[in-house]
Amino acid sequence: MNIPIVHVGELALNDSGAFKIGPFGSSLKKTELVESGIPVAGIENVLPNKFVKGFRRFITARKFEELSDYEILPDDVLVTTMGTIGRAASAPPDLGRVIFDSHLFRMRVDTSRVFPPYLCYALNSDLVASQLARMARGAIMEGLNTTILRECSIPLPEISEQQRIAGRLEQAAQLVRTRVYAIELTDRFLPAAFLELFGDPKQNPNEWPEQTFSDVCSKFSDGPFGSNLKSSDYRSSGVRVVRLQNIGVGEFLDDDKAFVAKEHFAALQKHTCVPGDVLVGTMGDPNLRACIQPTHIPIALNKADCIQARPDPKHLNALYLRCLLNIPSTLHLVPGMVHGQTRARVSMGELARLPIPVPPIQLQQEFAALVERVERLRAVQREALRQADHLFQTLLHRAFSETDSSKTAKIEVVA
Repeated sequence: MNIPIVHVGELALNDSGAFKIGPFGSSLKKTELVESGIPVAGIENVLPNKFVKGFRRFITARKFEELSDYEILPDDVLVTTMGTIGRAASAPPDLGRVIFDSHLFRMRVDTSRVFPPYLCYALNSDLVASQLARMARGAIMEGLNTTILRECSIPLPEISEQQRIAGRLEQAAQLVRTRVYAIELTDRFLPAAFLELFGDPKQNPNEWPEQTFSDVCSKFSDGPFGSNLKSSDYRSSGVRVVRLQNIGVGEFLDDDKAFVAKEHFAALQKHTCVPGDVLVGTMGDPNLRACIQPTHIPIALNKADCIQARPDPKHLNALYLRCLLNIPSTLHLVPGMVHGQTRARVSMGELARLPIPVPPIQLQQEFAALVERVERLRAVQREALRQADHLFQTLLHRAFSETDSSKTAKIEVVA
């Protein structure tokens, strides 16, 4: 059965103010915002297919009466017009009195024709994104052109089918959110376990003996500077270069790869990194962040913005050191370690004299065994998240694809 294709603008409620951009300029001044009262929703409240409560701006009841045309009602669809443009979410039934600002576009739709969550999934799909990009004619869109949005086309099956599709997509989205939450809980576990076992490194409540960072390492070095290693030296294969973008908080980020020729590496072998080395980022983050070079990279060269530390295994376990460096309070063990206003930079000299608490090596190894078990669990969780997200994206594509927009795809969710 063919499904009708409609323009988004056709779905407006029969009301002159059904489609409306939030109040501009003198209609709502910053000086009129107050600390409490009736909330003002903005782009931070609109995520894809989810309206997030929690407001930071308010107006008085008197000002609300002036701006009542901008009130958000249940089932209104809000679309972001700035920042990440085109995100859409429908207003929940228990929202209460709220107005929207000039960075949002409100669509009050005919709910006898379109199910608001279904419309949001359509607006957040590649189908509408590709139309927006095409109709923008390649121009840089500083803000969403709401006229163009009205002209976007979406499939519009019967309302019962819209509800079914939206329900299946919400099931898949909920599965993704559950997987994300599980990973967040796991990520919070290790820092909590570290503090429980070893105490806050800034206070060192167990009075573990301390040594400077460079003294507990058999190698402590930054990478080659200046003309010794330039971006133009990178190749598509050869010896791996470890760069700042590869260093995450506790994990090696392997998506962005760079290499140098073996002949070039031969002249820089003193900077050789091997599996088990702790890598510390020195730029762009107000906190320390450290990871460990993985075993699938047997040899590498660290760039100048990455400090390489090879802990002496007789005194220090690499997993213990990695977790210690990622504890926020560790940063404050040495005053002035981070400097720079526009972009934070870790001083290598100050980092070298960072006092490292050194608990008994057996205790460190027991903690390292716990870390390895947790990371195996996290790997399983991330694969589950990948599969859940793939399921959601597949269902979304089946429901809203330009090639299949004339027919309803059967979509099911398997948890």
